[in-house]
Amino acid sequence: MAKENCIISLQGVCKSFGNTTVVDDFNLDITKGEFVTFLGPSGCGKTTTLRMIAGFETPTEGKILLNGEDITKIPPYKRPINTVFQRYALFPHLDVYDNVAFGLKLKKIPYEATDKKGNQVTKFRRLTAKEIDAKVAKALKVVDLEELENRDISTLSGGQQQRVAIARAIVNEPEILLLDEPLGALDLKMRKEMQIELKEMHKKLGITFIYVTHDQEEALTMSDTIVVMKGGYIQQVGTPLDIYNEPVNAYVADFIGESNIYNATMVGKKQVRFLGHVFDCVDDFPLNEKVDVVVRPEDVILTKTEESKAKSGELLGKIATKIFKGVHYEYVIMVGKAEVVAQDTKEREIGDIVKIEVEPANIQIMQKEVTSNVFSEAWIDNKNRVMISEFPFECDVTQLLPGSHIDEEDYLIGKDGKVYDLDDADVIAEIDLADVEVSDIENEEALSGVIVDTVYKGDHYQVMIRTELEEEFIFETMYTWNVNDIVWITVPKEKIKLKLKGDIKKYVKE
Repeated sequence: MAKENCIISLQGVCKSFGNTTVVDDFNLDITKGEFVTFLGPSGCGKTTTLRMIAGFETPTEGKILLNGEDITKIPPYKRPINTVFQRYALFPHLDVYDNVAFGLKLKKIPYEATDKKGNQVTKFRRLTAKEIDAKVAKALKVVDLEELENRDISTLSGGQQQRVAIARAIVNEPEILLLDEPLGALDLKMRKEMQIELKEMHKKLGITFIYVTHDQEEALTMSDTIVVMKGGYIQQVGTPLDIYNEPVNAYVADFIGESNIYNATMVGKKQVRFLGHVFDCVDDFPLNEKVDVVVRPEDVILTKTEESKAKSGELLGKIATKIFKGVHYEYVIMVGKAEVVAQDTKEREIGDIVKIEVEPANIQIMQKEVTSNVFSEAWIDNKNRVMISEFPFECDVTQLLPGSHIDEEDYLIGKDGKVYDLDDADVIAEIDLADVEVSDIENEEALSGVIVDTVYKGDHYQVMIRTELEEEFIFETMYTWNVNDIVWITVPKEKIKLKLKGDIKKYVKE
C-alpha cells in the first residue's frame, strides 16, 4: 500500500548495464518532507537508484512516479529535483555568489500575458537581478554562508564548499534534494558536524531529502527512514531504531552497528542454543530449526567469576582483548573458539574469566538466508559434468537414478539395463556451504569469481563470491577474506547433490 502524501514512488524498478543487473525489483514510496537514506556497500546499486530518480539514468524496467505522475522518461532539467554530488562540481573561477546564482541566471519562469489579439498566453522571462539577489541571500542564510558571498571558491574549506554546493541545489526551490555521499571528502570531525547541520537544514527547508551513503553512523544520525541495500536489492526499510533493534537478517545486523552473529538451533519453545549454551528468547521458531542469532555488544552482561567456582549451566568466557572507547570498554571474550564482543563501563583485565548473560528480549533470532548453495539452472554436459555458471564441475550422475552405473561410453545404465544419455539434462545442483573450496591461486581448472560480501559469525566467516555470469557461491571458513579479492572455486565431486528436473524417461537412448 502506498504511503499517504507520497512524493516519489519507485515501482518494480530495475536497471541493467549489458548483462549486469545493478538494481532489481526496487519498490519504495517516499513521503513529502521525509529524510530517506539509501545505505549499503559500494556496488549495491544505491547511487544508480539515485541517478534514476534524478533522471540521469533510465530504468530498464519499472517506473518512477512524482506526485502520482510518471516521470520515468522525463529529462533531469524538467524534474523539480536537484542533486548534490560527492565532488561538489563548483566553478573555481566564480565566487560564492555567482556559483549559487549560476542556475538562476539561466532559468526562465512562466508568466501570463495578453497577445495582440487579446488572448491570454503563457510566456517566459528570466529572473531579475533583484529576484536573483533575494533567492541567493535566502539560500546562503540556510547554509550559514551569508557573509561569504564574495569569497573565491579556492579559499573555502571543504565544509564551506559543501555548503555552497547545497545552496546552489536548494536555490531553485526543488521539491526533492538528492545527496550522493556529499560528506565523503570531509575529515571525520567535519563529517560529524555536517551531519547535524544537514539535519537542521532539512528541518528548515521542509523538503524531501534522499541521501546516499555507505556510512552507517550517517544513516542512523540523520534519517527518518533507512533503506538497506545489497546486490541491487532492498534488504530492509525502516526507522533507524527498527533497523538497529530488529534487523531482518544477518547482513543487515552486520552492516548496521556492531553485532555478534552466530549459527544457532531452536531447542525448545522460545529457547535457542548457540555458543554451546541454551538461552531463553522471545521469538518462537519450529523445534530444531537452524537460525541466525544477533546479540549487540551493549546487550552482553558480564560478571567476573572464578572458573573453579562456576555453577553448572553458566556460560563462561575468557577476556582476550580490551579497548577503552571513552565511555565504555570494548572486550573480546573467547568462548572456546568463538568470539563474543561486549561493551561494559567497568574495567576488567585481559585473562579474566567472566560469566556471560543476555536478556531474552535482546536476543534477535532470524531465519537463515542460506543453508546451502542451490543452483536451479544447472545442466549435465556430454561428459557427465554438471554445468554451473557455465563451468563444468565433476559430479556423480548415478545419484539421479538409484542402482545405476556409467559404462565405458559415458552413458548411464539403469539396473534394468536401459541406457540413458544425460547430455543437456536440466538438473538442480546443491552444495553445502562447508563444501565449497576456495583459493586465491589462479587455477584454469576452477571457476573464478570475486568476493562481494563477508559476515563474521562468531567463530567463522560466511563469504559470498560472485562469478562473471552473476552466479553466487556462499561458503563458510575460519579464515579472513577481503571484499574484491579474486578467487577460484572447486568442489569435491562427491559433495555435489543433484536432482533431475522432469522425468528421466525422456533421456532413454533409442
